[in-house]
Amino acid sequence: MSADFIIEISIDEQGRLLIYPEKNTYPMIYREGVEVHWDSKGGYLFSPKPREWTYLDWFKHIISTVKDLQLSPVTRWSNFPENLKADVIKWMNETK
Repeated sequence: MSADFIIEISIDEQGRLLIYPEKNTYPMIYREGVEVHWDSKGGYLFSPKPREWTYLDWFKHIISTVKDLQLSPVTRWSNFPENLKADVIKWMNETK
């Protein structure tokens, strides 16, 4: 798949981390057996509610699994703590 931008990152009311890609879809991601799923109606990747892992751990896991997603200057952050946002941006910059 070609590189794609993340248009939004959020934590929903169920406590799941949601990552919305701009154009790519991942309907077969479940086959990887990594607990990352695709919601075809909403157009987002999501993790289960964190148990042992943190939201940052799940974010890293999703990005490492998908490999083609990047932050953009216009990525929206919804219901996402500022300190966690800073950690995500730092990690993404370190992995470039």
